[in-house]
Amino acid sequence: MTDASFAPDTAPLEVLPRDISAYRQGNTGIDYVHRFESGRPGPHVLVNALTHGNEICGMVAATHLLDTGVRPKIGTLTVSFAHVEAYNAFDIERPYENRQLVHNLNRIWSKAMLDGSEHSPELKRARELRPVLDAADFVLDIHSTRAPVQPFWVYPEFERNAGLALAVGNPLVHLVMPVGGAPGTGVTGYGRHGEPDVPDVQGGAVVVECGQHFSQAAADLATDVTLRFLAHLGLTDPVAAAPEKAPARRFRLLEVHMVKTEGFAFARPVLGFETFQKGELIAVDAGQEIRSPCDDCTIFMPTRAPLVGREGVYLTVPV
Repeated sequence: MTDASFAPDTAPLEVLPRDISAYRQGNTGIDYVHRFESGRPGPHVLVNALTHGNEICGMVAATHLLDTGVRPKIGTLTVSFAHVEAYNAFDIERPYENRQLVHNLNRIWSKAMLDGSEHSPELKRARELRPVLDAADFVLDIHSTRAPVQPFWVYPEFERNAGLALAVGNPLVHLVMPVGGAPGTGVTGYGRHGEPDVPDVQGGAVVVECGQHFSQAAADLATDVTLRFLAHLGLTDPVAAAPEKAPARRFRLLEVHMVKTEGFAFARPVLGFETFQKGELIAVDAGQEIRSPCDDCTIFMPTRAPLVGREGVYLTVPV
């Protein structure tokens, strides 16, 4: 679905945050982190929710695992609620504003940022969560999107990640991120998860973008993907998967344009997945024209409310 008439301020809020304070006391010494060990050899899998405070579907999936008592048959399962402080800042009158408090928690996972002298709620939480990411072999980081576009995987451009997403299945769209191509370092690029060759370690780290933030469909997909992810890795019994009606489509990131001024504006209404031909005008910012670098350039995650210093639009090419 890519309806360019979508207006965030009038979108139905089908799924809202709920009190998750009961999940604060985990068993790892880190608030909102729960770990379950099978006692049998197998991978250590991290399911990470709420990297952004208003991405509710991850909360739904994580609480489903905890509420239904999902336990690993092999290996270890860790369930994490990442940015609860931002999540708790939700205001129903401004439901899109609690994505972050200071930093984007999905951009600060570099050694320079984590070991630096800067402070913010996000850096504090990332530093707390470092050992959680260090311990994990496989990472599923659950996200959602501002607009009601089709769901998609996002992952660093390593074959281990591509193979993992393909094996899990739906969503059938993949956004492949060349190393260093996007601003900052995300959860899936932290430490050995961001390294091209990790000797003697089997693993993978992927983001799943499940759909519009507050839609029931996004919450349902987040839970479904999580269960299929765990089943694929052998931690739980296989789950029935709906037959896939089309092959996966892959897009490779070409450029990310950051917002330079509040005057950033697209040449036509967009939500995401619109295509542009080579040289076609996509947007204008600070008097600079942003034009398509190739034919069939497909845009991802176009901003709906330009904020200086944040991403304006991702330009990709089908592969």
